[in-house]
Amino acid sequence: MNVTRTLSRSRHDRMIAGVLGGIARRFGWNSTLTRVLFVLVSIASAAFPGALVYLILWLLIPEGD
Repeated sequence: MNVTRTLSRSRHDRMIAGVLGGIARRFGWNSTLTRVLFVLVSIASAAFPGALVYLILWLLIPEGD
């Protein structure tokens, strides 16, 4: 069965707002690894303001069912 996954914030796999849990679910990735990579990229790159990106995604991505 082919199920189309839409991008939405996770209600169950969340640490703060479910943004990274929702992204991981949408693409079939491990949510813990997604979180770790997001934090590492945020720390390692001055051009990638992770907190600001997270807040924007929190506002833009609808909450899932």
